[in-house]
Amino acid sequence: MAEYKYRKSFTYQGKRYFVKGNTLEEVYTRKANKLRDLKENVIIYDHTTSVNSWADTAFDTYKSNVKDLGIIKKRYKKYVSPHIGLKPIGSVKAVECQSILNECAGMSFSHCEKLRQEINFLFETAVDNQMIPFNPAKRIKLPDCSKGYRRSITDYERRHLLSVYENDPAYLLFVIILKCGCRPEEAINLIGRDIDHGSRLLHIRGTKTKNSDRYVPIPDDLYEAIKSTKPFEPVAVNRCGHKHSESSYNRLYAHLRRDMNISMGCKVYRNALIPPFPLAPDFVPYCLRHTYCTDLCKAGVDVRTAQRLMGHANISITADIYTHVDLEDIKKAGEMINNYSAAKKYDDAQGHT
Repeated sequence: MAEYKYRKSFTYQGKRYFVKGNTLEEVYTRKANKLRDLKENVIIYDHTTSVNSWADTAFDTYKSNVKDLGIIKKRYKKYVSPHIGLKPIGSVKAVECQSILNECAGMSFSHCEKLRQEINFLFETAVDNQMIPFNPAKRIKLPDCSKGYRRSITDYERRHLLSVYENDPAYLLFVIILKCGCRPEEAINLIGRDIDHGSRLLHIRGTKTKNSDRYVPIPDDLYEAIKSTKPFEPVAVNRCGHKHSESSYNRLYAHLRRDMNISMGCKVYRNALIPPFPLAPDFVPYCLRHTYCTDLCKAGVDVRTAQRLMGHANISITADIYTHVDLEDIKKAGEMINNYSAAKKYDDAQGHT
């Protein structure tokens, strides 16, 4: 911040305020203006505004039409606010912004990059509003983060997923993701009227991209499980019979992992699972959506149709998954060739003895 020659303070309704200026006249003018604004209940944004206060204003003003605004605010509250939320925005240093990101090391690339952009946004808009002279987050860098490629589940995992679903219909939500390629939030938002009984199609009212609103075919066994859903009732309900909340969804996923581990042979002692855990740690609900796409490829569905069924904005995303499946087939072919070669060498050796 620029240095000023004079600095005065005053108290209004129990709160202390400071004004600065290069001349006494400038200081007293600013004091009078600020006192007037306070009495008229005018909100003042300057370098003394807390980061939390500016975040509320900036997100609601500049991102009011963003569909994921609620998620953005939750991410800010969890990762940014505890560190710098109460500080005056003009006192935040670049090293503090970098430290916030550094604590996310090991998390997904998508999460880290979104957080970096949102921190940058807060300070850039503060610069635009002449609250601070520069953006302290301008040069912050991403930490080491995971760029994990979402995998398909194995046949072994699929078998045990369907097995635990047979014993507990609450896992219907995950079966819908697997058999219709929904994103988890899309599966949660499905209601009875989204089922087209005549053509047996499911209307997925996705909002993530312009292609997310789509129809997908419903497999016969899944149709039998959901066909009686009333028009405005959730297709997959929580334990209380209502639409899933974020917390009920997370609990259901935790129970799914537990039941699949037990189904795979994990030992239990006093209701606690005993390591090792058979279910891979990278098994997450999004793997089920990825599996749907690989199933489309293996079934011979062309990539453009698959793009529509997946609701991908860009066909390259679908093509990447299709290519991944092709590479798996090539690797399997390589293993078959190696096994054949090894067997032939053995036969030749036996023939020469």
